[in-house]
Amino acid sequence: MSTFKNLDEAKEFFMKERFATANGMQIDDLTDTTATCSVVLQDTHKNAVGGIMGGAIFTLADFAFAVLVNNLHNPTVAQQVSINFLSIPKGKRLIATAHIKKDGRSTSVVNVDVTDDTGKDIAQFTGTGFKL
Repeated sequence: MSTFKNLDEAKEFFMKERFATANGMQIDDLTDTTATCSVVLQDTHKNAVGGIMGGAIFTLADFAFAVLVNNLHNPTVAQQVSINFLSIPKGKRLIATAHIKKDGRSTSVVNVDVTDDTGKDIAQFTGTGFKL
């Protein structure tokens, strides 16, 4: 059973996620088992050498993770997360798609795939959520 009745309710709740939303991240889709979030890349997302900062990629993945686990059970917080950076983004937009792997009594495990709008794999994130 989902926490949020619909996508608009989830978007309204996560407007309070100020760091992600202030950096242009948005929720695109939400189901019982997946969440998709994206960001249009701007100069503010770049590092000193002109590439997209790893923290921007991580934040998008973490945001998709948070949307999905809090749709499963609200509130849920991150207990452990990890990310593997796979490639440098070449597109103009990043897309993070979170998939539930396990939804247990007190924890949930989620995998998040981050791609760019050219279809290139950018990062893989795994998170364990602890249900409060």
